[in-house]
Order: sequence, then C-alpha cells, then structure tokens
Amino acid sequence: MRHALFLHRSSLAALLLALCACAQADTSAPLRVQLPAAATASAAGRLLLFAEPAAQALAKAKDGNVLEVNASPFGGADDASMAAMDIARLAPGQSLAVDTDTLAWPTSFSKLADGEYYVQAVLDVAGDDNYGGRGADDILSAPVKVTLGKAATPTTLVLDQRLPAAGDPWQLPPRFSEAIRKAAPAAKAATREIDFISPALSAFWGRPIHMHGWVVLPPGYDGAAPARYPVLYFTHGFGGNQRGLIGTAVNAYTGMQSGELPPMIWVLLDESSATGTHEFADSVNNGPWGQALTEELIPHLESTYRMDGKASGRFLNGHSSGGWATLWLQVRYPKLFGGTWSTSPDSSVFDDFCGIDLYAANANVYRKPDGSPYPIMRDKGKVQASFEQFARMEETTGPIGGQLASFEWVFSPRGTDGRPTPMFDRGTGKVDPQVVAYWGAHYDIGRILRTQWPQLEPDLDGKLHLYVGTADTFYLDGAAYKLKAVLDGLGAKSDFRFVPGRTHFDLYVEGSDRQALMKDIAWQMYAIARPGAKRPARKPTGKLAAHAE
Repeated sequence: MRHALFLHRSSLAALLLALCACAQADTSAPLRVQLPAAATASAAGRLLLFAEPAAQALAKAKDGNVLEVNASPFGGADDASMAAMDIARLAPGQSLAVDTDTLAWPTSFSKLADGEYYVQAVLDVAGDDNYGGRGADDILSAPVKVTLGKAATPTTLVLDQRLPAAGDPWQLPPRFSEAIRKAAPAAKAATREIDFISPALSAFWGRPIHMHGWVVLPPGYDGAAPARYPVLYFTHGFGGNQRGLIGTAVNAYTGMQSGELPPMIWVLLDESSATGTHEFADSVNNGPWGQALTEELIPHLESTYRMDGKASGRFLNGHSSGGWATLWLQVRYPKLFGGTWSTSPDSSVFDDFCGIDLYAANANVYRKPDGSPYPIMRDKGKVQASFEQFARMEETTGPIGGQLASFEWVFSPRGTDGRPTPMFDRGTGKVDPQVVAYWGAHYDIGRILRTQWPQLEPDLDGKLHLYVGTADTFYLDGAAYKLKAVLDGLGAKSDFRFVPGRTHFDLYVEGSDRQALMKDIAWQMYAIARPGAKRPARKPTGKLAAHAE
C-alpha cells in the first residue's frame, strides 16, 4: 500500500525529543537497555523491544542461530511481540528500564505466556523504522534468550551494534537471480541518477528539497543522434525508495536488450520521504509534489534527454501506492500524459477504503456496524490482520512513516499542531467526518471524475487503464469496481481488468515470468507512441498473474 516530510535526521530527532520525556529507571523491571560505556556520544530515539517464543524463533532460525527478532503486520500468530517507548537521552554506560506494557503490540508483555523468549532491542534514532524498517541509523542489541513471566530474571540488553551503511545500490543482494546480478553492470552503464533540487518544494520547506530517481536509457541511445523515445514514468509502492528501484532498472534494460520490452526511456521516480509515500500529490502537509514533478522535473528531463516531449509519448505506471500516484497524476494532469496503467492502486474512492465506507454515518475503521472487526489483509481467503491490529502495530512502531499515517500526510488538512489531522481516532477507530469530507473534496478520484468529467473528458477519455486481482491482499479490488462504475456511468472509455484469484503480490506474473504484465503494458504504451509498431512474437507461459518491484 502506500511520506513526504523530507526531514533531515536531526529534525526527526528533535521531533522525538519534543514528543517524549526521559525514561525513568525502575529497578524492578525485568528488561533493561544500556548504551555501552565506550560509546562516544549519547543516543535518543524510539526504543523498540521485540520478544518471540524461543521455540518459535529457533524453528525459523538458520542453523539454530537466532540472528534477529522482528515483528510485521504480515506475521500473524507466528510473529514476535513488540513494545516501545521514547528515550530522550541515553548516556554512555547508562541503563534504563524498558516499559513493556504501556505501548505494546499485539499485547503487553505482562500478558505473554510464561516461558523462554528471544528478545532484541532496537533504538530507532531517525524515527524511520515505520517506513523502511531497520537501517543504518539504528542501534541494536544482540538477540538474547530470556525467561519472561513469574520466573523472569533481570536482563540488560546492550545496544552495541550499528547496522552498516547500505553501500553501493548496484551491488545486488542474493535474493536477486544470478542472471539479474550479472546484468546489473550493463544496466548501470545505461542508467543516470536523478538528483534534482525542486524550487517549489524548497520554497515550501524553506530548505533545499531533492527529487530522486533513475533514468534508464535504451540500448543504442545516442544523445547526439536525432532519434527520440517515448517515456515510461514509473513509481514504486509503500516501503520503496530510490535504492529499491535498482531491480526495476535492471529488468527494464535487460528487457529492452532482449526485445521483450520496446525501446523507451524509463524514468523511475522515488516517492518516499520521512512520513511515507507522498504520491506526487500537492498537499498542505507534504508540499507541492505534483507541481514539482510536472512543472519542474519533467521539463528538466526533457531538456536533458531525447524524449518525445508530448503527451502521446509520456506514460505512467505504478503499483499499490505507486498505482494511486499514477492514477492521480493522469486525472490531475490529463493533457500532460498519454495514459496511465495503474496496478492494484490504493483506494481511489473513499466509500471503499480497503472495504470501509468512510462517508457512512458513525463510520468506524475498527468495527463494522455489527461489532465485528474490519479486516485489512488476507491471503488465500484467510484474514491475516484486522484494521485495528494494523493501526495499533503502526502506532507502536512510531508516529511517523507508517502506511495509515502516510495517507493522512497526503490527504488530511493540517491541524493546529502543524501535523496532519488524523482521519480516525487510534484508540476507538471512530472516523472524523470533517477530515473525511476534506479527503473527499480534494483526493477522492471517483468524486473528482463525477463532478469534473465535462472538463476532463476531452483530454482524459480512454487514458485510464487499471489492473487488480480479485483476491487483492488489501481488499483494493472493491474500490476499483466502484471507480469503474463511476466511469461507466459517465459513458467514459476505460480499460479495467480484474484478474481472477490474483493478490497484491502476484499480479504481474505469468508462469515463470515475473514481469509478464509489465511487458504487456509497455507494448500497449509503445503502440500509442509509435502506431504500427509490432510486438515480437512471444512464447505463452501460462495464465496472467504478478508483482511489480
């Protein structure tokens, strides 16, 4: 699913200091954390403590060596528990008791079954674990086996490990296939980094704001030659960033090399920031990201590279939060782009927000009118997590960067405290109808289409393409059906494809080809930019399915 406060780490640390009070020592607490006496400076941030039953952790460990204890909303019953507290200052050699009950997920540690657990502490210095997970800014302890419950013995977790810097993004990890890793050097040679300072965003924030990404040039590209190329603007989903786009860059270049993808320039856009994904939407909280892209970055790119430079050669594609972003950009700037192929987009209508009607009287995102919980994730027909579980875990991890908070940074009005006004109460799940009204007036794509179609139709009709699985992991197919109904009711031309049984993560796959849908989409784009172009014959590989990086 799906940040945009581009804060420096020092700013985030200052925010944490403002939000928290210094932890008080409690000699009776069974778990404590300590910064080594040899540390060169004090530390501050969000302390996250993870606990997992020892037998469970060992069963998942390689060679019986527990290297990490972590939690995820995808983990379900087989995941670790988590507790959190803010630390204003931890001095070298200082030890602090950990509060494992006030802020915990899915339950306070005092309610865990008696027994042996592996525990690990993580000090999130930059406040960004809610978005990107553990990173080089974090200070960790080693996982330690302890006894919790009635027989608990005091244990001190020493924060003596710093994760290494990420290093060269082109040095692909083993999770990538050997073929992709071998192809990376050639793709790197054809790829140019985007590091563009936006005047509009810099004016909004009062400091230089950079836009990041990659430009992948097709094989044979010659900047001095007269040939021009259509452009595919791609952006990632929630949790992605510039580094994570490297795999997409390699796939794009190798696909063009083999002829499986048409010769195009790929612009891979990073839509991550400190608070989540900014969706390239102009926002009172995040700033004018849409303006920055369309009025600043795209003209800069078109003056630098041999791009078509017209709507019939500018196309959009994104998955999940990237799918919402590209759908939004096409609707918001219909004259600029020649079509969007948005896959599994975040909810485009707010009367079906992951299956919840936010406009309903007395709406509540935690509970249905009959009191049963709203699900937010499923797999093979089985509910993986409820909306409340997801929200409470996000709240435990931190106030910035989570998926639900990210929506508020994009869609919500600004509150009196300078932060986005919450769409719902984190304690009760009650929806704020005034905030939802603001969401609807400014960002409900279905509502915008209904109210503005006479003005939009000449430049937008036939440009909206949407793909989603009927078993989407986050129930996003519901909003897609409603958006299609809006367009059908307007008599609009559109291309909506609901792929039977596919989830959020297997939409692009066909047989063994994990990029099959992307190839189909790229050739559809190319046929618009280059009428009469013929796609090479391809071997059938099975039924359509897949996942975009």
